[in-house]
Amino acid sequence: MRIIGLMSGTSLDGLDVAYCEFSDSSHFQLLAAETYNYPASWQRRLATLHEASAEEYALADVELGRFFAERLLHFREKHPGRVDLVASHGHTVFHQPERGLTAQIGDGNVIHALTGLPVVGDFRRLDVALGGQGAPLVPMGDRLLFGDYDACLNLGGIANISYEADGRRVAYDVVPCNMALNHLAGLIGMTYDAGGQLARGGAVVTPLLARLETLEYYHVPPPKTLGKEWFLRCFLPVLETFGAQPIGNLLCTVSEHIALRLAASIQQSGIEMHRVLVTGGGANNQYLLEQFKEKIGSIEIDSIDRRIVDFKEAIIFALLAYLRAEGRDNTLASVTGACRDSCGGALYGVIRTSAG
Repeated sequence: MRIIGLMSGTSLDGLDVAYCEFSDSSHFQLLAAETYNYPASWQRRLATLHEASAEEYALADVELGRFFAERLLHFREKHPGRVDLVASHGHTVFHQPERGLTAQIGDGNVIHALTGLPVVGDFRRLDVALGGQGAPLVPMGDRLLFGDYDACLNLGGIANISYEADGRRVAYDVVPCNMALNHLAGLIGMTYDAGGQLARGGAVVTPLLARLETLEYYHVPPPKTLGKEWFLRCFLPVLETFGAQPIGNLLCTVSEHIALRLAASIQQSGIEMHRVLVTGGGANNQYLLEQFKEKIGSIEIDSIDRRIVDFKEAIIFALLAYLRAEGRDNTLASVTGACRDSCGGALYGVIRTSAG
C-alpha cells in the first residue's frame, strides 16, 4: 500500500507529510517528504484554541482539515503517484485521559471530501475509551520498523521513550522538549534556538533546575503521558518564576533538564542498552544531544537517513493506518494502560488498493 502520513505536533512547527510504500508491516520505503510551516495566524490560533468557545473550536476543526487538504493537494502535485490511503494524526488541542478526554482537530471528512482520498484519523480516542492514555502510539512503529534498536527516543514537542522489556513494549512521555525550548526562544522573537546555540552560550540556573527536577510527573511510574495542559499548569509557572534570567540561561537550564530526564529514562529501564535511535526535531539540536551523550556514557546514538529522523512520526502514523486497513491492532495496551490492545482510527471514505 502507498500511504501518505500527516503529522502535526505540539511544538507548532508545521505539518509533516510523508509518502510511504509498505510491502508489509515491517518494511517500508519513504518516497517523498515535506514540511509545511504554519502561518503565524494558525500558530496563534492553535496556541490559544484551548481557551476558545465551542463554536470557535468546531470551526477550527473544519478549517484545519481544509488547511491539511490544501497542503496535501500541493504535495501530490510535486510528488505524483498512486495513493491508497491518507493517515492524519490531527493537531492535539486537549489531552486529559484521566477524564476520558483527548481531542485532535483537522476534520477527516473535509480532507476526504477535498482530496477524494480515503482518510484514517482519530487514532487516539478508542484507546482512551478503553481506559488508556491514548498515547504514545508511535511505539507500535518502533517495534515493527525500528526493532533493531534497544530504545527509541523521539524529541518532539514532548520527548518520549520506547523500548522492549520482558517481551512487552514499554513507552511513555518523558519531558517537555521543543514545546519548552521553542516557548523560550519565542520570548525574544525567534521560532526556535537553531542547533541550541543560545543555550550553549548560557549558564545553568541551579535553583531553576532543582525546581524542575522535583516536578511530580517525573516520579510517577508509566503508563503516563504529557499534554499542553500539564505544560501550562505545572512547567511554565516554574519557568516564569525565573523570568528575570537571560533567555540563554533559561534555555541552557531547560536543555540540561531535558538531557537529565532522558538519561534517567534509560537508566530506569533496568535493561542493558547499547544502541539508541534519536529522532524528531530535537535531534537537530546539537547542544542538547551533546548534553545527553555526556550523561549516557558509552551508549551509541545512531543516525539514519535524515528524512526518517525528521519524519518518523508521520511515517509511523502511515503504518498505523496500514494496520487499520488490515484490521490489525495498532495500539499497545502495555504502553497506554488500556484494558486491551486495539485497532484505532476512524475511516473516512472507502479504501481501494491496486490489489483490490
